[in-house]
Amino acid sequence: MKEGWNGDEYVVLYSPDEANTFARICELNTALPGFALLGLSGWQDFIVSDSAGMTFTIPSVPIDDAYLSPIDKPLPNQLTSDERLSGKVKWLIKPLLFGGDPRADDNFAWITHQQYAELVHFWNDQYRQAKALGWLANARIVPQD
Repeated sequence: MKEGWNGDEYVVLYSPDEANTFARICELNTALPGFALLGLSGWQDFIVSDSAGMTFTIPSVPIDDAYLSPIDKPLPNQLTSDERLSGKVKWLIKPLLFGGDPRADDNFAWITHQQYAELVHFWNDQYRQAKALGWLANARIVPQD
């Protein structure tokens, strides 16, 4: 795992073994077939690549191809390490999609990458169930000002 700041974004690039483990836990291959997990950007977005080698970000909740956004692939040598954040992920306790506020001090916790993968799995299950029931017709993943 290589992590650090890339400009204003904190980026985590997983080793192939880590990426495979976390993708399996998150069921990325089911939610986003044909894509490979590369890492995290800004703690809330996965960095993924498609079979053609194009790189994208996608919110970790929800993992929905409607939210794929192309990016230039971050390179490990572009990252400025920050030991205070090493091995940690800033998790929104209540995700944006479910009404969470990213600016609220009581809506985040520092967790491990393993916990992150497990929570991504849990919240994406909630998303799929709510979507199937039609409860997310007006849901937004971007906070409104």
